[in-house]
Amino acid sequence: MKQTKTLKVRVRDKHAAQLNRMARSVNFCWNYLNELSSRAIRERGLFLSAYDLHPYTKGAGKELGLHSQTLQCIAAEYATRRKQFKKSRLSWRKSGGVRRSLGWIPVNTGAAKWKNGQVFHNGSYFKIWDSYGLSNYKFRSASFNEDARGRWYFNVVVDADIKPSLGQGAVGIDLGLKDIATCSNGEKLENSRFYRGMEEKLAIAQRSHNKKRTRAIHAQIANRRKDALHKFSRRLVNQYGEIIVGDVSSQKLVKTKMAKSVLDAGWGQLKTMLEYKCDHAGIVFKEVREAYTTRACSACGSLSGPQGVNGLRLRDWECVACGARHDRDVNAARNILSLALGHERPEVGIPVL
Repeated sequence: MKQTKTLKVRVRDKHAAQLNRMARSVNFCWNYLNELSSRAIRERGLFLSAYDLHPYTKGAGKELGLHSQTLQCIAAEYATRRKQFKKSRLSWRKSGGVRRSLGWIPVNTGAAKWKNGQVFHNGSYFKIWDSYGLSNYKFRSASFNEDARGRWYFNVVVDADIKPSLGQGAVGIDLGLKDIATCSNGEKLENSRFYRGMEEKLAIAQRSHNKKRTRAIHAQIANRRKDALHKFSRRLVNQYGEIIVGDVSSQKLVKTKMAKSVLDAGWGQLKTMLEYKCDHAGIVFKEVREAYTTRACSACGSLSGPQGVNGLRLRDWECVACGARHDRDVNAARNILSLALGHERPEVGIPVL
């Protein structure tokens, strides 16, 4: 059984100048279509579709140094984003200045292929660090993308075989700040506070207006966090056949005073990794409402656990109903697992006698 998967590989730095030229051409084409569409709406009340925009860029690929199908991809992407954001005019793509847009070069299906150990596109070869064995895949749609440090990556959609996980059983996961994730089996992913640890060095680089160093520190923080989350999520997917996570929302908590700590923990990134890895491994991933899972005793269901802001300091507690002692986070993870398995949800005012 086949499944689509996106592979991301790094392009050698020697191709950066060529890719930057192509990216400027993409920006020029985008801005031209933006102005053209805006005038059509303003003067004729007509929303041009991607099909309507194609004739206006036909034959411009050679002068711009772009593949003809790349121009079609730009028109399709523009029409999609205009509809998504419900605007008659989108933001300009800037090729210079402080607010420069990061480079983006879309590649249509069949417009790029693996040839002579390199990626061949638009008559040029691009050397990459091939960590996936791209020669084993047939390329579908793809794109070249630039990051904040000016490094380029080749992202390609391929059809990959599903490799079923051999894991058994189910595990519940409680997300938190003291530990990023706590499993119902007692395993924990420690919060290494990657941003907090580099905050002083980052402040020094920012005060000295060293933009290159600032971007490098931000990238180091992101890479360290991503590496820890990848290893943890992969271990769970290989070990279990069903993974259940609480529905704590990082998007809501970033509006509070805990914003910096919540973003540093990377809850949303961990959920995303677990979801697509479970999907590719053919195992179950669920997200359940975690209301009262911290207060409820996982042994008897009594709502006798610590509550409120002051209760956050209590990491261990004893149930007054059955006498069971609990680690706060492990208990919550076990309750999350119970909810997914069909047990009743603990509710306020209905303690077990």
